[in-house]
Amino acid sequence: MTPLAVLLALCAAACFATGAALQQRAARREPPHQTFDPRLFMRLLRRPSWLLGKVPDITGTVLQAVALRFGPLTLVQPLLISGMFLAIPLEAALDRRRPHPRDVIAVTSCVVGLGAFLIVARPRPGLSEPSVMGWLGVAIGSGAAVALCLALAHRATSALRGTLLGIATGIFYAGVAVLLKAFTGRAFADPFAILTDWHLYALIVVGLTGVMLNQNAFQNGPLAAPLTAITLVDPIASVVIGVTAFHETLSISGLRLLIEVPAVLAMIFGIWLASTRPGGRGGVGEKPGPSPSGQSG
Repeated sequence: MTPLAVLLALCAAACFATGAALQQRAARREPPHQTFDPRLFMRLLRRPSWLLGKVPDITGTVLQAVALRFGPLTLVQPLLISGMFLAIPLEAALDRRRPHPRDVIAVTSCVVGLGAFLIVARPRPGLSEPSVMGWLGVAIGSGAAVALCLALAHRATSALRGTLLGIATGIFYAGVAVLLKAFTGRAFADPFAILTDWHLYALIVVGLTGVMLNQNAFQNGPLAAPLTAITLVDPIASVVIGVTAFHETLSISGLRLLIEVPAVLAMIFGIWLASTRPGGRGGVGEKPGPSPSGQSG
C-alpha cells in the first residue's frame, strides 16, 4: 500500500463526510421531488448551507484525484468508506440529537467488513487506463445497474427508496473515480492537452448527474440509508471496475476466503440494516422539513 495514497484517501473521506452531512441537511428541507428533477438542484444552488457543503466536497475530490495518481482504485476507493464514521455523528450533531443506534450498527458493520476485506485482499495496481472494450464494458454494466435501481426506486418509499437511489449514486461516483484516475494520469503527463481530452467532458457529465441524483437520495429517509449505500457501492463498483477494466489484482483464494466471505456478509447486513430503519423522510427524532408550500430557509 502506498502511504501517501492512503493518507490522501483518508483526508478525502473526512471531507466527503462533512460535505454529505451539510448537503443532506439542506436537501431534507426541500419539498420532495421526483428522481432527476432539475428543480431540486436549482433550488439547492440558492441555499447557502448546501453551497457550504460543496466546499469540503470539492476539496475531497481534489484529494481523491491525487490519491488515485499514486494508488490503485482497489485501494483508494474502499478507504473512502472511513468517512461514514464521521458523517453519521455529524448529522446527529447538526440535528441536536444522538445518533440512532441502528445507524451506528449499520455503519460499523459496513466499515469493519470492507476494512477487513481490503486488508486481506491486498489490492495491487494494473493498467493506467482501460482499453476501448474495457470502457464499453464499464458503460454498459454501470448503465444497466443504474437503470434497475431507478426503476425499483420509483415504486419504493422512505429509507428503501433512499437506499436504492444511494446505490445508483454510488455507481455514478465509481464512474467518476474511474474517469478521474484516467484523466489525472493524462493531466500529469501532458497538462496542456486536458481541454481536448474526452475524459474531462465525460467526467463533468457523470459527476453532475451523480450530484443531482445524490440530492434526491438525501431527501429520502435518514442519512445512514443513502450514505451507507453510496459509500459502500462506490468502492465495491470501483473494485469491480479496477479488476475487470484496469486489470488490478486482488488476493481472493484459499484461507483468505475465510475472512473475505464474512466481511462481504457484514457489508450486506449493514446496508440492509440502514435501508430498513423505520422513520420518515427525516428519520426518528428529526425535525420534518417544510411543506411543499413552505419557504426555503
